[in-house]
Amino acid sequence: MVVEDVALVLALLVAAALAVDRWRGRRSASDEGEAERLHDRLWRVSESEDRYRALVAATTEVIVQRDARGRITYANAEYADLLGREPIALLGAQADLEILDRSAIEIGEDGVRRMEAQVRSVDGRVRWFAFVEMPVAHGDAMHWLRAGRDVTARVEAIRSRDAALERAESASVAKSRFLATVSHEMRTPLNGILGMADLVLGTELNPEQRTYVEAVRTSGQALLGLIDGVLDFSRIEAGRLDLAAEPFSLPSVAEGAVELLAPRAQDKGIEIALDVAEGFPAGLVGDADRVRQILINLAGNAIKFTDRGGVGVSLSFARAETGPGEVVLAVADTGPGIPEDRLPILFEEFEQGDGSASRSHEGTGLGLAITRRLVTRMGGRIEATSRVGRGTTFRVLLPLPEAEAIAPSDPLPRLDGQRCLIVADSPFQAPYLARCLSRSGAATVIVNTLEAGLDALSGAAFDGMLADRALGDAAVRQLADAARACGVGCSLVLLSPFDRRGFGAPGAAGFDGYLIKPVRERSLIERLLAPPVAAEIPAAPPTATPRAGVGMRVLLAEDNPINALLATRALERLGAEVVHAVDGIAALDQLDTNGPFDLALIDVRMPRLDGHETARRIRAAESAGTGRLHLVALTANVGREDEAAARAAGFDGFLAKPLNLKLLPALLERRAARAA
Repeated sequence: MVVEDVALVLALLVAAALAVDRWRGRRSASDEGEAERLHDRLWRVSESEDRYRALVAATTEVIVQRDARGRITYANAEYADLLGREPIALLGAQADLEILDRSAIEIGEDGVRRMEAQVRSVDGRVRWFAFVEMPVAHGDAMHWLRAGRDVTARVEAIRSRDAALERAESASVAKSRFLATVSHEMRTPLNGILGMADLVLGTELNPEQRTYVEAVRTSGQALLGLIDGVLDFSRIEAGRLDLAAEPFSLPSVAEGAVELLAPRAQDKGIEIALDVAEGFPAGLVGDADRVRQILINLAGNAIKFTDRGGVGVSLSFARAETGPGEVVLAVADTGPGIPEDRLPILFEEFEQGDGSASRSHEGTGLGLAITRRLVTRMGGRIEATSRVGRGTTFRVLLPLPEAEAIAPSDPLPRLDGQRCLIVADSPFQAPYLARCLSRSGAATVIVNTLEAGLDALSGAAFDGMLADRALGDAAVRQLADAARACGVGCSLVLLSPFDRRGFGAPGAAGFDGYLIKPVRERSLIERLLAPPVAAEIPAAPPTATPRAGVGMRVLLAEDNPINALLATRALERLGAEVVHAVDGIAALDQLDTNGPFDLALIDVRMPRLDGHETARRIRAAESAGTGRLHLVALTANVGREDEAAARAAGFDGFLAKPLNLKLLPALLERRAARAA
């Protein structure tokens, strides 16, 4: 029992004694002996009454005692005021307060009962009281004494807080529904725009028409990026960001992200490169998708603002004596830099490095804000340093424990004792390649011009040479000739994916092979150790669309006519026969009357019967012994929880909208292989 309750019960005992004495005093007023005994009793408790009167007043506001029949045997003035009567007039009455609401009654081991009740007084005021009730012996009978104190402010504060929490939860649910609806409604027309642009680009177009259609596709992709940024930010604001804790390889994730961004960088004539520090863990535990998003946000932002030079991504790991180690992910660029006064607000929503009305880059300014929230949510921190005119570096530090389940990859071969020459005007790729070679045991020299490269070759013996085609075709061919004349064992040319067709065969240019930028560490080491061959650029793939779906029947359940036309034409180009259903009910009818099918693509959001319920009904029908149909969900809601819900409904696969038509051939090939 808390101190406050002990004081309250003690006060009740004193009040009970006083009440009994007064009750006896009224009934024995004519009896001289009883009056004398009462006087003695009152004298004995007078000190106690004075002592505890302040205690009673401090711990209680209303006091009332009743007999076994509910009649009042004592009431203080405050209780009587609530009923609009005098205390003496309440004696023997069964009047009680009007209770509007109350909590459950709690009964302690000592028999004391506690509850909170909302009462209305005679003047109409509504108040909350915390009541304590206890039995009081009165001869052979048992009376109940109740005391209460006003707790209106506390109860209303709690109820206001609970109501606010309930409103917040309702708002969060409403926001989640809004996000799902907005994501679907915005991505659906974008799916049509981008998909139809891809279909048109696959037809015969004159140069002018191709330029216009490519402009449509580029604009659609830019709009999709903006929508994804806004939706990501809203999803985080709505508290829908869930983090996974699974083993993954961060170097592999980083390589994939850098290679994904490489065409964008090379389109601008700049480079992007990755460097992974020696001894980096083979596996970490965390959310690979969110780390990839952080990488793509930072590196993509760097590419956007860099017009010359390039972007460098580096990974290192600091092990701790106790607790998880710390991943250091750095993204540096050679862009214009950020003024020092804008660095403190760089990670705020809707802010950009250049906040002027004349800025040259579009965007919502949400990318860095989303990145900071992701980093913070993962328990890390992000910081930025910049020099105007010299570039910017972002550093992300994430506490990620090492994973024991992932076995380290095969060790890289060694280049001990070898000497390599790198000829490249490169702020990141060349230094990263040099560090990679140094870790493998090779000594490396970097020069950035044709003349410096020729001087180096004539002045020292090298086992290998790397020449960047960005120096120019004539320059790299001259370097290849000089390397061969000087006895260099392996000379390689560095090409971007766009260079492969235009450069021709490396052997014809005097090189032993080529490497595609950004260069992977293993590819570099193994290619330098490979025997000299006149490596040729593979022949260009045929322009005809591969017919991966020949002989396959596909059920397409899609209510949007444009998206249905897009998917139908793409599947038909792959040789598949497509049967279209406008909703889930029509899809079930097609299965009953027009089956069997090899594959079903089902939109999640459809009228009459949605995709999840359609999948559940298909699986229920299959439980009777029919074969299992491969179901793939089509949805514009691309969160992890959306994919989990689709798989829980019975889907085998999950394709996000806008639909990537390049994924369809592989999907059909896998189905054809399983059928065979």
